[in-house]
Amino acid sequence: MRVVTIVSLGASAVLGLGALVMAKAVLPNMAAAKEPAGAAQAVGVPVVVAAKPLKFGDKLEAGSLTIVRLPQNAAPEGAFSTVEAVLKQDNGGAPVALTAIAAREPLLPTKLSGPGARASVAAEIAEGMRAFTIKVDGVTGVGGHALPGDRVDVVLTRDLTPDAQNRNFVSEVVLQNVRVLAVDLNADLASNKPATPNTATLEVDVPASQKLAIASDLGKLSLALRRTGSAEVADAGPIRAGTFSPGAGRAAAAPQRTSGPRRDYAPAGPRLIQVVELEGGKSQRPRRAPPAPAPVPAAPTTAAAPQKAG
Repeated sequence: MRVVTIVSLGASAVLGLGALVMAKAVLPNMAAAKEPAGAAQAVGVPVVVAAKPLKFGDKLEAGSLTIVRLPQNAAPEGAFSTVEAVLKQDNGGAPVALTAIAAREPLLPTKLSGPGARASVAAEIAEGMRAFTIKVDGVTGVGGHALPGDRVDVVLTRDLTPDAQNRNFVSEVVLQNVRVLAVDLNADLASNKPATPNTATLEVDVPASQKLAIASDLGKLSLALRRTGSAEVADAGPIRAGTFSPGAGRAAAAPQRTSGPRRDYAPAGPRLIQVVELEGGKSQRPRRAPPAPAPVPAAPTTAAAPQKAG
């Protein structure tokens, strides 16, 4: 009995030891084989993000950047992997933010200016477009409520007959759905503080810039602010002053001249003085003063005849 017990205990020990070896060697390999392919990438890749919120025009510094690790399939395309790659793009010249960047938002080349450059409107112009500036004021500039990033229509008002009594105005839409790049020197897309503008810089193509160049010399340009997301193009024709007032915009009819020789209606003799007599507090019908009597011609004098001597 003792031999059988000893053999049973030895066999149990061997089996237990084999199970332990199998658990340490075989089972981890089987679990790794069952894991999805992306699980091995859970460690992720380094991505440079903003350590704090950045505003338009902020110069990037090492203290404003940090690195996080993201899964490789979640990292944005073109993201920076080191802080040095951001700060030393041009021999150590740090870029500036071209748009507002939230904290822990990955930095991308499209959100940064060129190496060592400053924030400018030129970096915001779309491919094939141009920036054109027009003169506005507190009224024609929508009271300053047109901010960078908004879209506006451009309206031209002309005075076709500069006459103090008969003015003929015409208004027409020059451009529609135009993006505002800057108001005065403010090109911050995150700006939300209206101000009385003096100029507005618009993003237009080359033909539209030619229209604005001519329209700015023809009359007064005004901006009409569009609703956010509105992109429809209205069919708007010219509006004349006569639309609001039937008699407006019509030139005064010139007096017609009668045919024949010109007559002079000025009195040939001395002018008559108009006399008004008041009797009993009532005005009488005015009457003309009688003409002055004509001078009586003097009688001719006759010479006395000489007397004959007696």
